[in-house]
Amino acid sequence: MATGAIEESEDTLADLVHQLGDIPLERIRMKPAPGTATEADLIAALESPRKRICELVDGVLVEKPLGTKEGFFAGLIVHWMWEFLERNDWGVVVPADGPLRLWLGLVRIPDVSFVSWDRIPGGEFPDDPIARLIPNLAIEVLSKSNTKAEMERKLREYFRAGVQLVWLIDPKTRTAQVYTSPTDMKRVGKDQVLDGGDVLPGFKLSLQKLFARTIRRKKRS
Repeated sequence: MATGAIEESEDTLADLVHQLGDIPLERIRMKPAPGTATEADLIAALESPRKRICELVDGVLVEKPLGTKEGFFAGLIVHWMWEFLERNDWGVVVPADGPLRLWLGLVRIPDVSFVSWDRIPGGEFPDDPIARLIPNLAIEVLSKSNTKAEMERKLREYFRAGVQLVWLIDPKTRTAQVYTSPTDMKRVGKDQVLDGGDVLPGFKLSLQKLFARTIRRKKRS
């Protein structure tokens, strides 16, 4: 796996797209040139007036697909997780615009991240614009342009970096996939509940409750 630059075998744009997980071309930023992007370029994209939410992968700035509904679901999860952590001070939640350095040359931005206090040096959240923090739990709310190959690559990277649990939530099917390794997966149905298990004990997320929030609740008489 490449760790910070385009592999020497990647000679064509098609090779590059395949290396990145067969993602749509419009998500690949051409400035700076693919293979030359750095964390400084990523920070500049995040801080620009148009604010491009990008990840840094193999020296390439890759835009995250951020649909309104996906952001809505991620925001709800962040809210509920913070409510839980106010009662159980086990760590912090990082939302979908918080870049995390998994290792040198690889910066990912999960839609929701839980990071336990024992993974935060000194027990104080860092000031760095790109924090070197490895989530215990990484949550991705799938968008239309997320490809199977892209998510498989992300899973390999997350677990290689030390992530313990990954949830892939699919708004289209209103289901989720729970991973404890890149290959160990359990499906969670739309009427079932995601469980933090040993990673976030006691935290539960009802998929039915999550997806029901897109519809206005009936007023009580």
